[in-house]
Amino acid sequence: MTLLSLCTTEMIISAASALRSGQLVAFPTETVYGLGADASHQSAIARLYETKGRPADHPLIVHIASLDGMGEWARDIPEYAITLARDFWPGPMTLVLKRSELAQDFITGGQDTVGLRVPAHPIALALIKEFISQGGAGIAAPSANRFGAVSPTTASAVEEELSQYLLPNDLILDGGPCLVGVESTIIDCTGPAPMILRLGAITPLMVEESTGLLALESNPAAIRVSGSLNSHYSPKAKVLLDVVAQSGDGLIAPDQIPTPNGVVRLSAPSSIEEYARELYLALRKADQLGLEVVVVLQPGGDGLAAAIRDRLQRSAFIE
Repeated sequence: MTLLSLCTTEMIISAASALRSGQLVAFPTETVYGLGADASHQSAIARLYETKGRPADHPLIVHIASLDGMGEWARDIPEYAITLARDFWPGPMTLVLKRSELAQDFITGGQDTVGLRVPAHPIALALIKEFISQGGAGIAAPSANRFGAVSPTTASAVEEELSQYLLPNDLILDGGPCLVGVESTIIDCTGPAPMILRLGAITPLMVEESTGLLALESNPAAIRVSGSLNSHYSPKAKVLLDVVAQSGDGLIAPDQIPTPNGVVRLSAPSSIEEYARELYLALRKADQLGLEVVVVLQPGGDGLAAAIRDRLQRSAFIE
């Protein structure tokens, strides 16, 4: 495993070549770091699943360079999906569409759908474009962490999480900290109206304003997607929501909330955007400090705040 901190053009070319050869490449997006593999390379995808410890029926998101690539991976694309792609790509939004023949079962988890995204990070886009110029079609890239654990938002977090699982020829591209900090909004575009399957920075209101269609809520029969399990995004520490922190606990709370005596302050965000950007870093810090309990005071409101609450409730879920 090699960590590349200065992503020059030559390094991007080498990383794309590594993907074409079946190696794994972790790279930054605006949401979280992804662990990339050639989406058409079955053995590379198998190793990606093994590296993450991810269930084989859990589908992967394919990262493409622009909306022009949708037709390669998907069929029967509704007009509202094209509108969403025009409005929010590149950006933190994944569209679930009926799959084409290019999207095989080893990518889709055996479903008749495929998730597509165009990330907004310049390194991610440069890598995807170079990969396609070398003959690739798309890069499958779930978050670069072990399955169910806290997603990484820095290259050092990827290295800490996966170094023992990656091989010497695998790469990590360091693009600095992620700007959004929580995973993309996932939208089911296989029905008559968009359906939100995972909340993110692209909100239901934004989807409705873009398409003129009511963004429906998910239902139990919805398509399987990343981050949909009850327990997910979990640190080793126990996460407690909206309780009083005790001495020795970690605390994540808005900056106007004081830190009780003996409590370890992990994050004090002054805005919803900062809350999202710092959340996973703070949860990882709790584990680095060996804390047993993290108390989190959840933000109120809609939009990105709702996405943050979704991640927190899954991180705190107890079977």
